[in-house]
Amino acid sequence: MPAPQTHYFEVGVALSGFAQDYTDVKMPVWAPGSYLVREYAKNVEGFRATGAGGQALAVEKIDKNTWRVRHSKQADFKVAYRVYAFEISVRTSFLDADHGYLNGSSVFVYPALNKGLASTVTVQPAAGWAQVSTALRPVAGGAKFTYKAANYDELADSPIEIGNQKVLQFTANGTVHQVAMYGTYQVDENRLLGDMQKICEGAQAVVGQNPLDHYLFIVHNLERGGGGLEHLYSTTLEVGRTTYNTEAGYKSFLRLAAHEYFHLWNVKRIRPVALGPFDYDKENYTHMLWVSEGMTEYFANLINERTGYYDQQGYLDHLASTIGTVENTPGNKIQSAAEASFDAWIKYYRPNENSSNTGISYYDKGETIGLVLDLMIINATQGQKHLDDVFRLLYDTYYKKLGRGFTDQEYQDAVATVAGRRFDDFFKQSVYGTKTVDYATAFGYAGLAFSSTPANPNGSAGATFSNRTGRLLVVGTERDGAAWIDGLNVNDEILLINGAAPGDESIKALQGGAVGAPLKLQVRRDGLSRELTLTYRADPDQRFKIQPLPNSTAAQQKVLAKWLKVN
Repeated sequence: MPAPQTHYFEVGVALSGFAQDYTDVKMPVWAPGSYLVREYAKNVEGFRATGAGGQALAVEKIDKNTWRVRHSKQADFKVAYRVYAFEISVRTSFLDADHGYLNGSSVFVYPALNKGLASTVTVQPAAGWAQVSTALRPVAGGAKFTYKAANYDELADSPIEIGNQKVLQFTANGTVHQVAMYGTYQVDENRLLGDMQKICEGAQAVVGQNPLDHYLFIVHNLERGGGGLEHLYSTTLEVGRTTYNTEAGYKSFLRLAAHEYFHLWNVKRIRPVALGPFDYDKENYTHMLWVSEGMTEYFANLINERTGYYDQQGYLDHLASTIGTVENTPGNKIQSAAEASFDAWIKYYRPNENSSNTGISYYDKGETIGLVLDLMIINATQGQKHLDDVFRLLYDTYYKKLGRGFTDQEYQDAVATVAGRRFDDFFKQSVYGTKTVDYATAFGYAGLAFSSTPANPNGSAGATFSNRTGRLLVVGTERDGAAWIDGLNVNDEILLINGAAPGDESIKALQGGAVGAPLKLQVRRDGLSRELTLTYRADPDQRFKIQPLPNSTAAQQKVLAKWLKVN
């Protein structure tokens, strides 16, 4: 990275032992953990190859992400290229005058038929940069910033932060954990490290086994940021630099850390059979992201409850809010959790104005399925087993013993083994189908009352609006709502509301009115003015509540105690 302000990484690759006429060299089209084809090869420039004596070799690009190098049985040759890196996210690479972040699948190529070969990586930081943070292991006795990878999967799965980041450290479960903090931030570092230690120890308690000998958190503290991406021995977290300034923001960081850290078991080691070994050339389809992501989110919040960052009612309020998010999304009745997982490649990462009407988040839906399954298992075993035991069984059976992922059926079989009974109808109807899960019965097992009230007792226009550069625009319409039925479209500009220009008073009519009453609008669509009349319809959204029953039984108390930390 000799000129980081230009946003280019310069990559040189020496390949040895390839005694054939040509070798195909590839770059992945996606990054494991982020289910979208991102076409990383679009950022590659100046691809060239040379033989052992420095002579130029013929290079032909044979498809969008493959270069064919003709080296006439010269066993050793080199390739070199530049990568433009100016998209700051956890799933891409970025380089500027302040720091570099390298996500392996978007920078490193591999010989197409030899992903299993080991490699050595040397990082040459820009002038004035003194830190390299990565989960790759350093080469013993090697040059500074030289690391080794057992195969391409490990190389691609070990992001690298380069610059002058501050590196903090704590120990959890006997393993040293580093926290590489890029950017400015204000936080009590001792408190942060202590809380991260508790989160990590709480996460390990779920599966009960520690597969780590080291771990790295890379944290990007940015003006705006949010999200994370899991890796085998590390994770990258992206947060707003003021996140730590409020208690709510601080706890949101701990939930994010818990989510990505729990992935080191769920996904990186306990995984659907489709998610490894990876095919970097195309989509890797699975129906199980509601387990891989949704149940990771379920455990992230449960870990925060178990370690005391939620009190019991606070956790129940969180679940009620998540249930509301799921049940108030019209697409929840259209797309199942399994379908949402399978279609992540074309839908979840490519949302549009109609997404909420046609789909559901496998994160949110998976979390609600996880909590109901957990309560069903605890109840079926009279408080002896819980969802943690399913993940322990999957870890021992498929990761440790068989060294592979599990199928959809094998996951259901594992649940049945732990519960001592099968839940086939539940999976068929509420995981692979769209039947609403029986929340009331599930919470009742734990002595909790589940109730709902209308979120809006008035009628609704069935649309959402946004003021953009002084123009009041329709940004969403709800399936089967007033706008949907009466023809108000996304991108319509609201000119008049019941004859009045948009203002503080007139806009109130857009927020609701009496069911059956008319709402007269003048809108501009495609540059032309037209008049519409909407009829307010009952708002289907519900607000949910979960509260302890006044007189729970001993059996219910046993279920609650197994499920939650009970003081």
